[in-house]
Amino acid sequence: MLKVVIADDEVRVCRLIQKLVDWDALGMEVAGTASNGFEALELVKALSPDILITDIRMPGCDGLELIEKARQVSENLEIALISGYAQFEYAQTAMLFDVGGYLLKPIKKDALMSTLEKLGKKCRERADSTSIMEHLRQDSDASHGLLMGRLPVDLLHERLEAPSREQLFSEYGFRARDGLLQACILKIDYNPEVFRDTAMAAIRKKADEILDSDVLPLCLAGVFRFHGSSIYGVLNYEAANSDQVRRALRQCLNQLEAQKYIFGAADFSFAVGSAVDAPEQLPLSMREARDAVAERIVEGTGRLLEPARPASQLDSRKLLDKYNRAMDHIAGALDAESADKALEELRYEASRTPGIRGCELLDLALAAGRMFSIRLNMKEDPALIRGFEEGCGLCGSMEKLFDCLLGFQRRQIEAMRDQRESEAIRPIRTAKQYIQQHYSEPISLEDVCAVTGFSASYFSAMFKKEAGEGFSKYLTRVRVERAKALLQDTGLPVAEICALVGYSDIKHFSGTFKKITGLNPGQYRRLYG
Repeated sequence: MLKVVIADDEVRVCRLIQKLVDWDALGMEVAGTASNGFEALELVKALSPDILITDIRMPGCDGLELIEKARQVSENLEIALISGYAQFEYAQTAMLFDVGGYLLKPIKKDALMSTLEKLGKKCRERADSTSIMEHLRQDSDASHGLLMGRLPVDLLHERLEAPSREQLFSEYGFRARDGLLQACILKIDYNPEVFRDTAMAAIRKKADEILDSDVLPLCLAGVFRFHGSSIYGVLNYEAANSDQVRRALRQCLNQLEAQKYIFGAADFSFAVGSAVDAPEQLPLSMREARDAVAERIVEGTGRLLEPARPASQLDSRKLLDKYNRAMDHIAGALDAESADKALEELRYEASRTPGIRGCELLDLALAAGRMFSIRLNMKEDPALIRGFEEGCGLCGSMEKLFDCLLGFQRRQIEAMRDQRESEAIRPIRTAKQYIQQHYSEPISLEDVCAVTGFSASYFSAMFKKEAGEGFSKYLTRVRVERAKALLQDTGLPVAEICALVGYSDIKHFSGTFKKITGLNPGQYRRLYG
């Protein structure tokens, strides 16, 4: 069972979270609750939970401070943050932390369950990964390639802090010798809507051939691992071979670029971290390579990218604050044009920043996308957010990156419009169904409003907008249509038909019938009966 700790200074919120969730079904249990950040931190230290749900505002040690300190205790702790709209700007800071879920007050069951399912999946995948690692270590001879292949991925996900030479060999089978160590990333960008799996398989095969034949022979040790839309590598080579290795990486990139349209219009970039002389510095080299590969967003694809420049003067908080204020109108009115304008201003302001880095642009776009989704109050959909993040990761230019965010905004606005339209149509559907079932009775507008739960004035306006005619006119039409059917298909007297369709006055019925059909009931029967 996964252990969960809940922290909120409102006792009722802690109780609500406990009651809303079927913990057994999720394979989880509430290990403890805390009313402030200090208590929560002590619970994290004592219980080693897998998941922490915490309010962003608490007395003493607040939610963000708690996250920072709890991560120092347990780096794999998954966290869901609770906030209200009033604290939303404050919650933006949490985007700088690796927070796995956001819950807006009042907390909804569906959003809570979805968040816990997502975090639980991450916990179990990590546990499975650890289990796999243990198995591979026990059978390293048979699985040496798989074991070494985990090294670049673990470096990428920052699972290694300062590995020693001995650790690299004992845990990954990577025998690092004296010389230089360097992380590198071959990035593949493409349009997922048109790119084929067969094309990716062909790229992978070709890249493996080139790396195996041109790069690895120059190294004392080396490993490459295909992961997501990239190939991650760790190289160990003699310092005297530095220039040769760099040329080989450049040549690999050139060969792939020369054939990119054969593969289906993919773009390639190669990024390298610093060449270091101590294994303990390998994580730094991978971080540099990861930041460097994002520079293609600024410098363009088809390049060998070196460790990124120093951070620019981009004030992402200020830009996001301005973008967030624009959402106040957009979220309520679902104004796509204003949303486009707010995004264009965000793009323009970012592009004006001297020396802006690709990783800064990527982080800005991701934060804006998550913010937009939260402000629109969309039901949390992990697949939706994951798809957006993956789409951003496949953008090799600033234009494509912000186009990805633009498409994400527009799709969410359209989805929210559809949702609101569905919610608006539902009571009209209920009203029409009620009329069809009770047209023979002396029903009134007030009767239908009681069924739908709306005031008469609001319902009348909404009914006319959705149905295209007023309530009274619709009711009259239903009654006349039924009377026409009875006149055609039965021999019932007109007076009896009048009563069956909800009229008590035969003269009023006949006049209404003639006004709509152009014939009185007797004439209609003689012509169509």
